[in-house]
Amino acid sequence: MRIFIVDDEPPARAKLRRLLGGLPGVELAGEAGDAIEALAKLPTAAADAVLLDIQMPGISGLELALQLPPGLLCAFCTAYDEHAVRAFDLNAVDYLLKPYTPERLAQTIDRLRERLAGKEQARTRLLGALQSAQPLGGHWLVERRGALHKLALDAVQCVSAAGNYIELHAPPDTFLERRTLNAFLAHPTVAGRFLRVHRSHAVNPAHIQSIASLPTGEALLTLTGGHQVRVSRSQRQQLAP
Repeated sequence: MRIFIVDDEPPARAKLRRLLGGLPGVELAGEAGDAIEALAKLPTAAADAVLLDIQMPGISGLELALQLPPGLLCAFCTAYDEHAVRAFDLNAVDYLLKPYTPERLAQTIDRLRERLAGKEQARTRLLGALQSAQPLGGHWLVERRGALHKLALDAVQCVSAAGNYIELHAPPDTFLERRTLNAFLAHPTVAGRFLRVHRSHAVNPAHIQSIASLPTGEALLTLTGGHQVRVSRSQRQQLAP
């Protein structure tokens, strides 16, 4: 589990770093001294949960909780007990009062683990539904914030392989799904809609804006909006010069 710390007091952050470092399976995803810094760092921190102080200059921890990225768990770590009701209204997993013991912090982490495990189970069920319930009629089911939504395949500019996952690029959004690129392209809903230009990429021909040849014999496609995709030498002949 990756934890991000937000507290305006350096000694408080240092204590959390030290105690979290002694808990098995816990990694520090980052830290911030105020809400503005946290909002700047969190999108790329790959955190599972945030430990938030409440009383901070500028934006409070309670206000920050309303702006956290979707799906990110939070627990409050504060010296003030009067905000507990509001904290749990914001779906906080726990409310840790300072000064706390290492045992009490470990209990908070356990509660975060349990909530995270429940979210992962729900996500697994949802992805199972994606695998078996894809609609016809030019749409594809994607997950967004724990729910299924229909995405028009005409809006998908390209699909890229990422191990056992695929990334569907439909600017300004990108959707990740556990499915191989081969399986995606073979699906009856998709067959014939995308052009395989690389072992890791397939593009929607309607979104091709330009083709530039490379000295290696490969090519570079520019899609609607400027996104670029490399074309392998073996697939280059499919495209007009």
